[in-house]
Amino acid sequence: MPLNRRNFLGRTAVTGAGVALAGAVGTVPAEAESPGRRKKRYSFTVMGTTDLHGNVFNWDYFTDAEFDDKAHNDVGLAKISTLVDQVRSEKGRRNTLLIDAGDTIQGTQLSYYYAKVDPITGANGPVHPMAQAMNAIGYDAAALGNHEFNYGIPTLRKFEEQCDFPLLGANALDAKTLRPAFRPYVIKKVCTPFGRDVRVAILGLTNPGIAIWDKANVQGKMVFPGLEEQAAKWVPKLRSLGADVVIVSAHSGSSGTSSYGDQLPYVENAAALVAEQVPGIDAILVGHAHTEIPEYRVTNKKTGKQVVLSEPLKWGQRLTLFDFGLVWERGAWQVESVGAKVLNSNAVAEDKRITRLLGDEHRKVVAYVNQVIGSSSAAMSAAEAPYKDTAVIDFINHVQAETVKAALAGTAYAKLPVLSQASCFSRTAAVPAGKVTIREVAGLYPFENTLEARLLTGAQLRAYLEFSARYYVQTPAGAPVDPAKLTNAESIPDYNYDAVSGLSYEIDIAKAPGSRIVKLSFDGKPLEDSAEFVLAVNNYRASGGGNFPHVARAKQLWANSEEIRNTIIGWVKAKGSIDVAAFASVDWKLTRDGVPVF
Repeated sequence: MPLNRRNFLGRTAVTGAGVALAGAVGTVPAEAESPGRRKKRYSFTVMGTTDLHGNVFNWDYFTDAEFDDKAHNDVGLAKISTLVDQVRSEKGRRNTLLIDAGDTIQGTQLSYYYAKVDPITGANGPVHPMAQAMNAIGYDAAALGNHEFNYGIPTLRKFEEQCDFPLLGANALDAKTLRPAFRPYVIKKVCTPFGRDVRVAILGLTNPGIAIWDKANVQGKMVFPGLEEQAAKWVPKLRSLGADVVIVSAHSGSSGTSSYGDQLPYVENAAALVAEQVPGIDAILVGHAHTEIPEYRVTNKKTGKQVVLSEPLKWGQRLTLFDFGLVWERGAWQVESVGAKVLNSNAVAEDKRITRLLGDEHRKVVAYVNQVIGSSSAAMSAAEAPYKDTAVIDFINHVQAETVKAALAGTAYAKLPVLSQASCFSRTAAVPAGKVTIREVAGLYPFENTLEARLLTGAQLRAYLEFSARYYVQTPAGAPVDPAKLTNAESIPDYNYDAVSGLSYEIDIAKAPGSRIVKLSFDGKPLEDSAEFVLAVNNYRASGGGNFPHVARAKQLWANSEEIRNTIIGWVKAKGSIDVAAFASVDWKLTRDGVPVF
C-alpha cells in the first residue's frame, strides 16, 4: 500500500516527527569483517528534479507549440521519465531513489487549469496531473516549494493526499503548536547484496519566504523558520535513528542571499549555509533558484567533510544524479564517496506511457487556452515596445495599476497615486483586433511573476528610470538611428528595461547613462522628489531582479500570489472587451537634445 499522508498518520506510532521506514523489509546485518577479508562496498544513485512548475509535456501552452528556447532545451516529466528509466536500467531499480526539491503544482496552464478551472478540490475532482505523472514515474519523496502554497492550503493538502510519496517540509510548522505541519523526513531502505540494507534519510526543507509571498494563505496557520535552524534539529535525530546516508531536499538556492531584505530574519537561499553549518549531511538537492549547478562542494566548518550540492535546471530540463559509494566498516555502512552530475532531457524522447496517461488532460488544456475570452478594439503588438511607448505595454500597466488600486482600497495608502512598471518580455507578443484568446493574452506575460505594491518617492523613481535607461546605446544628435542597434546596451536583456506608467518623461539617448531622464512630470507638473507613490511591480523586480535601485528595500504595501498573466486573463474575462483607447497614450519617448528620435 503506497504511503500517503492519511495512512501514514494512521500507521505511525511516532508523534510530531513522523518516522517512516519505506522500501525493503529489514534483513540480518552483515557480519563483522574478518582480518584480511576484502571490504564490502556498495553503490547507489539518488536522482533529483526541482522546480517542475507544472510541466508534464514538452509543450508551451502560450505559443500552442512544442517548447523551445535558444539552447534548445526540452521540458516536462515525460522527458524526465525516459531519463529515469535509463538510469534504473543501468543501475538496477533497487539501487536508485528519485526525489524532488519543490515548486511542483504551479507554473503552466496545465497546473492552473486543475487548480482553478477544474480544481482537484472540487466534489469528485480530478487527480492532479503532476500527482498522476510523479506517481507513475515512482518518486520516493518531494520537498515543498513556496509555489505549492499559491493556490491555498486546501489545494496543497488535496495534492498531498493524491501523491503516493510524502511531501516533506521540516520547517513548515503549525502556527499554534509549532510542530511540523507536513512530514519532516522519510527514511528509505535500499537493499544491498550483503544482508545489511542502507538506510537513506531524506530531509525536506522549504523556503521561509512563503511567510511573505503567500501571507494571505498561511498567516496564522503556518510559520516557516530558517533552514539552518531546522536542519540542525533534525539531522542529528536522523543519525540517531540509524540513517547511514542523509540527503537534504531543499527548496532554497545556494547563494546565501535573500530577496526579502530585513522582512524576515532567515536566509532565502540557504542551501550552502546548511551544508557549511550542519554536520552529518552527505548531499543536498537544491531548488528554487532556477539555475543549473551540476556539482558544488561545500566544506562543513565543524567536521571538515565535503557536502555535495546539485541543482538541476527548472521545468524538467535536467535530472541530477547523486552517485554514492559506501563501504562496510565498524559494523555499519560509511559513505566513502559522493559525486553529482546532471543529464539533459533534450537528449531523449518523451515517455509514451506518461503522455498517454495524461493525453486527455493535455487536450483539455490546449482547448482551454485557445478559447475566446473577449475582444480587442484594436491590434496591439510588442514589436516596437523596446523603443516606443506602445499600447501593449500600456495594457499590462493598466491592469496592474487597477489591481493594486483595488487591493489598497480602504487602507492608509488608498489615496496615493499608483504607478506601474512593465517590460517587453517578448517582441513577438501580440493581441489581434477582434476576438482574443487566453493564449494570446497570456503570451504578453510569459514569466511566472506575481504582483506587489511598493512605496517609493519621486527621487527614488527618478533614479529607477535613470537606471532603466542604461538599456539604450548612447547615440549623438544627428547620427543615424538603427532600431536594431539602439537597445540592449551592456547586454541588458529586454526584460530588464522598464517603462513606468503614470509619469511623463523623455529619455535623451544622446546623453550618458545616469543623466538621461528629462522633463519628468506627474499630473502635468514637474515631479517632486519628496512626493510619495505606490509602484505596481512584479516580484522579480521587487526582490532585486535586475538590481534596480530602491525598489527591493522599499516598503511593501501588498503582495499577490497569483501570476500576473492570470490576473490579466481574469481582467479580460471580467470586462469582456479591451478598449485600447481607454489606456493607450504616449507618456514617454526617446529624444536627442529635445528632438524626438521617432
